[in-house]
Amino acid sequence: MKKLHYHLVDVFTDRPFGGNQLAVFSDGWGLSPQVMQQLAKEINFSETTFVLPPQDPGNDFWVRIFTPAVEMPIAGHPTVGTAFVLGREKLIDQTGPETMIHFEEGVGVIPVRVQWQNGQPGLIRMSQPLPEFGPEFPDRKLIAEMLSLEPDELDPDFPLQVVSCGLPFLYVPLKNLAAIRRARLRLDLWEKQLKDFASPHLFLLTAETELKNSTVHCRMFAPALGIVEDPATGAASGPLGCYLVKYDRRPPTHSTGSGRAADRHKKQMSFISEQGFEMGRPSLIHIEIEQENDQITAVTVGGQCVFMGEGYFELSES
Repeated sequence: MKKLHYHLVDVFTDRPFGGNQLAVFSDGWGLSPQVMQQLAKEINFSETTFVLPPQDPGNDFWVRIFTPAVEMPIAGHPTVGTAFVLGREKLIDQTGPETMIHFEEGVGVIPVRVQWQNGQPGLIRMSQPLPEFGPEFPDRKLIAEMLSLEPDELDPDFPLQVVSCGLPFLYVPLKNLAAIRRARLRLDLWEKQLKDFASPHLFLLTAETELKNSTVHCRMFAPALGIVEDPATGAASGPLGCYLVKYDRRPPTHSTGSGRAADRHKKQMSFISEQGFEMGRPSLIHIEIEQENDQITAVTVGGQCVFMGEGYFELSES
């Protein structure tokens, strides 16, 4: 029998039983994609990761990410949580207060910065691909019905639009917390009307928040990925920040360049997204968007993690 060791982590939280659950197999060498998928389905978290040697020796690790149903080209909380486990297991060298590593994922190479606190990984930030703004969904009444809401509960000032930083999501702005709390996805309408759209994943947002330091309150539904609702969606948080910047839904303060002529047109905006409150798993995701001459030039998503436990599977080597 072959023992497969895994770690359990809560991601995008600083306390146990918050954030998004993740299982990390820090040594995925020799496992077929079929077995990886079966293990992810057995664990049944929103995602499970497998760490392998890099295909390019210039990178640090190859990370494969699976939901219970499919392999993902990129995902936020699996990237952040995997870096946390590798740091905790001393598989990342601590060369100073911050270490840069590079993960190979389905969309390409993802830079990840690990900040250290007393020899342990603290805040972890991943870079994401630059945004692609996709089509708008034209039927607001249909989306409201799909979410078991009234059409006037959608924010009329902002579009229903697909945005991607490696994985596309349909962003649906709502007027207030009351509306986002009431939302219930109707799978019958989703199956008929959205499953084959440019993105079948619904990301709800409102500027009214639970916590005073948060920028936006969110929920995410992704039945196409085998995820009814997700408590923290890092892959959607980068595009969320880009959406907020594009439609000028930015926080009241944001940093700019140093004042030098070369930096006058550079901006860095920070957001905090709260998610998972309706699921009893509150999550906080830090988002940074950099702009130069009104063009987005960098997207970063990060947060903290909590180690929850470990175990192993026994599989026959035949």
